[in-house]
Amino acid sequence: MAEFELIESIRARCTQTRDDVLLGIGDDAALLAVPSGKWLAVSTDTLVAGVHFMQDTAARDIGWKSLAVNLSDLAAMGAEPAWATLALTLPAADARWVEEFAEGFAALARQYRVALTGGDTTQGPLSITVTIHGLLPERVALTRSGARGGDGVYVTGTLGDAAAGLRQLQSKSPGDSRLLERLQRPTPRVAQGLLLRGHATACIDVSDGLAADLGHVCAASGVGAEIDADALPASPALLAAFDAGTRRAFQLAGGDDYELCFTAPDVDSGDLLDALAHSGCAAARIGRIDSGSQVRIRDAAGNPVALPRRGWEHFA
Repeated sequence: MAEFELIESIRARCTQTRDDVLLGIGDDAALLAVPSGKWLAVSTDTLVAGVHFMQDTAARDIGWKSLAVNLSDLAAMGAEPAWATLALTLPAADARWVEEFAEGFAALARQYRVALTGGDTTQGPLSITVTIHGLLPERVALTRSGARGGDGVYVTGTLGDAAAGLRQLQSKSPGDSRLLERLQRPTPRVAQGLLLRGHATACIDVSDGLAADLGHVCAASGVGAEIDADALPASPALLAAFDAGTRRAFQLAGGDDYELCFTAPDVDSGDLLDALAHSGCAAARIGRIDSGSQVRIRDAAGNPVALPRRGWEHFA
């Protein structure tokens, strides 16, 4: 396929329309109408073959995940998804691969009414860069900088499944398909991010590992946190597949969970937790914010829990 045939193949499969897209794919730039009284949230993520996904990962899964990780960033800000651009670097113009990639991308885009409005294609080592745009009312954005001493620390869903799925892939064991699904097709917690607006004092999505990502919240807020390792929520699949020590390492430092970690005053948390449970994704209290400056992890007996690493970091 030639370059413009590639673009047309993607455009034909990503046909989500929106009234606020005045001009989409096909011109030098898209024209988008930002509604009055709204703020625009923008985030970019790049996925690189051999770093963010294995070389033999199905193209549909890569397409899905490339959008999901960006939607997760919007969820952490409490923003409603609107538009995306896609920059696709390919070793060769493989028509079948591009078609399947676009189908995976479009399947998730339809769920959240995300319109693909432009991008770029080029030749080189396989990588995908998506820029996502979302909308939210003025002055209600969730940020990392609002956590205060005495707040509870919470996470949505369960932790550690994606890291467990990666371990199974690397070991070439049959494993549990539910863990692999969490790795390759994560669910962005967009609906839950919207519910957190006006209730959570700080929020972040768990992409690099809970300990590392909560550390970013603490640094931005000027606080510390103490986490109860035995309170971390685990799925039945994770409980069945790995011992307690391995599970704990996956949950605290594995990354790729794309759950939301947020802080909120305990006195206000009851109704919020009920609303999250009714949204289809419950949240669990896993610790508290204090006046320290670091994330400390303890077991149920109060003993410190040491980690060989606290999460993923490029160039480390």
